[in-house]
Amino acid sequence: METISRISSMLETARELTLEAAQSATMPRGSSTGLTSRNHTTAHIKKLLDSRNDREVLDGMRRVITIMYRFEPSLPFFSAVVKNVANANLEVKKLVYIYLVHHAEAEPDLALLSINTIQKSLTDQNPQVRAMALRTMSGIRVPVISQIVSLAIKRGCGDMSPHVRKAAALAIPKCYRLDPNTLPQLIGYLSTLLGDTQYFVAGPAVSAFLEVCPDRVDLIHKHYRSLVRKLVDMDEWGQIATLRLLTFYARKCFPRKTEKVKQAVSKGFYDDEEDADTSEGGKEYEIPIVNPDLEILLRACKLLLQNRNSAVIVNVVRCFLYLAPPEYLAAAVGPLVALLRSPQDVQHIVLYNIVAVCLRHPMPFTKYISHFLVHASDPPHIWRLKLEILTILFPNCGLHLKGVIISELEHFSQGTDPELVRESVRAIGRCAQGDTSTAGHCLRILLKQITSLDDNLVSESLTVIRHLIQQDPASHERTVIELVKYLGLTNNPDARATIVWLVGEFAGAEPKKNIAPDVLRILVKDFANEAEIVKQQIVLLGAKVYLHHLLRNPPKEEESQASPKVKQEYKNEWADDKDDEKDEENSQDQQQTEPEDRIALLWRYLLLLARYDTSYDLRDRARLYKALLASPSSTQLANLLLLAPKPVPHAPSPSETRKDLLIGSSTLIVGPDAGPHGLVGYQNLPDWVESGNEPDPSLREPDMKTEFAEEAPVTAGERLDRALREHESTIGSASRSQNGRVPAGTPATKNKTLDQWLEDEESEEETDSEEEVTDSEEEETEEETDDEEEDEEETEEETDSDDPEEAKQLLTQSNVRAPGSSKDVL
Repeated sequence: METISRISSMLETARELTLEAAQSATMPRGSSTGLTSRNHTTAHIKKLLDSRNDREVLDGMRRVITIMYRFEPSLPFFSAVVKNVANANLEVKKLVYIYLVHHAEAEPDLALLSINTIQKSLTDQNPQVRAMALRTMSGIRVPVISQIVSLAIKRGCGDMSPHVRKAAALAIPKCYRLDPNTLPQLIGYLSTLLGDTQYFVAGPAVSAFLEVCPDRVDLIHKHYRSLVRKLVDMDEWGQIATLRLLTFYARKCFPRKTEKVKQAVSKGFYDDEEDADTSEGGKEYEIPIVNPDLEILLRACKLLLQNRNSAVIVNVVRCFLYLAPPEYLAAAVGPLVALLRSPQDVQHIVLYNIVAVCLRHPMPFTKYISHFLVHASDPPHIWRLKLEILTILFPNCGLHLKGVIISELEHFSQGTDPELVRESVRAIGRCAQGDTSTAGHCLRILLKQITSLDDNLVSESLTVIRHLIQQDPASHERTVIELVKYLGLTNNPDARATIVWLVGEFAGAEPKKNIAPDVLRILVKDFANEAEIVKQQIVLLGAKVYLHHLLRNPPKEEESQASPKVKQEYKNEWADDKDDEKDEENSQDQQQTEPEDRIALLWRYLLLLARYDTSYDLRDRARLYKALLASPSSTQLANLLLLAPKPVPHAPSPSETRKDLLIGSSTLIVGPDAGPHGLVGYQNLPDWVESGNEPDPSLREPDMKTEFAEEAPVTAGERLDRALREHESTIGSASRSQNGRVPAGTPATKNKTLDQWLEDEESEEETDSEEEVTDSEEEETEEETDDEEEDEEETEEETDSDDPEEAKQLLTQSNVRAPGSSKDVL
């Protein structure tokens, strides 16, 4: 009957498809069902929904769903749609359920009318109908039916079909969001579904667990190993959820243990050499010890590295990064890099994760450097991350790869894209900071770019050069002198300001190599034509040169006693313009009476130039420096402000702030600044559990068969197989008892355990070979028994002829011997 019903349903479906094809063929060209549905009125659609023909009802439901997904008003059809909940057609039922889930919140009272019919569908013979009914009931967001949904989930957890149990697992989070008070009941359902034998039920159960009660680690203990075994067979989304759960579980339940191991020491030929070697060597170092249960998880994760889903591979890398020793991570680097062949959106996410892994363990990525070279077709968000990865891996590469990276960066620094030029020059600077042995080569490349016509390239190059000089000023004396030569070749204000600052900072420290006064003398000549940023640096250079002069030529005692008067003069000097003119006359008289050196005259001339400049900022700076250096005897404050040691600049990787974010999370891509605490739902990994506080390992089910294995639920097929084996074993034991192997009267099938049955099955092959030997032995024993019978006949004849006492002795000896035993015969 079932076959006939299937054939009839297939014929009906074929008929409907034929009618639809004929209907579409008669339509005018350029029209479609979606466009013609607009011409149908609401009354016509309701008429189709009220029809008794399933094909017309299906046509009406399709039109209603089309209207609904066009965001047109489809709520007037609610009452007509609810009538078709009890329709036996599966296609109609699907569309009705979609409509109900979409509009149940708007019409909760009418939606409750369909609950009884949906409950009846939970007992339908078709598992697909039962799964759809459970999915629809949990999707109707009406708080009144929360207990009904809970009971439906309970029924679904015990259903024979795994598809219904999967629908029950997916319905648990919906029921929890509908009514959080049902949490105790839902936890019991979750405990049942987590131990389901079907892998595609366990995956949704894990997803529901992470949403409903992620802190209930005690529910996972007894299902840990079964989840690990099912991990390979799950679908991609189940694998992602299970990997996340097991990663958190491992941190909370497996303590981090290490073992101290002594380094191997080479023994000397003589005893004293051996003692010396052992005293110097034999250092102890710690190696991590992997928990056996954790090792099971890591081995299962290795099988997932060939997965087609990029999210699964990223989750495996996260598991290896935070849980496993480094050798496991090295095996996952290749599949992670292979994801760069994916589309650009996936490639962008993968590059962020590679950067986060490289910041911790860069060595495994060095052999894949060719995959991170920038291509001409790469968009900015891709080549920025590639440049960052190249600079992170640069210190760990060989000389050849270092040369390749530097040449690539030099090529892109001379391009036309300003952003790419800027980032390439900064990348060269980070490479020089990461590996000091290549700093000279990087510096020569940057010095060549100062004469470029691209102002952007020149300013960025000088900024990077300044950072490199500040790293080690003593070794870059010649570099500052070379930079001074470029002052007459470049007109870029930023470049000139940077060079002037470097001269004032590093060229006036030693008297023998002091070129700062000559540079200042040359710059003062064209002071009025310089840009404002350059003028500020020239004034600062003059203040430093004058301060160095005061420190090398301290004033005499008479000048120091007259210093308060000088201070008072400088205080009154800026009172008004008339006082300024008087002070200038007084200073000219002092210059005539006491000749001053050239550096002081140069400083005064520079102050006069800045005093009449149009920039307020420059005039204020000049007044500040003049007040600081007004008293030659007290230069402590000026020394602190002008000659204080500057902090060494460090250009970290742009993703350094994301180093501690969780691999595979959305916060790693968006950044920690998205909202007050990042994205909603972000949760970092917990710390390793301390040794002694971990749960008892006996809570996790054993990996091999236990003594309670017989109490586990057994399917009907397994029972039939077991009964068949028992029947065959009883027949075999009966045949062996007839052959004389087993004593008569001993039951063969009683008082035997499962291990004994397994041993009997393993020994069946041996017994077959033994039976061939015993058959030959039996033939020999038959011949020997014939000989014995002849001997007995002879003894009987002798007893008849001889004495009766001797005959009795012969009979007793023959009875003692066991019949059929070859040993007694021999």
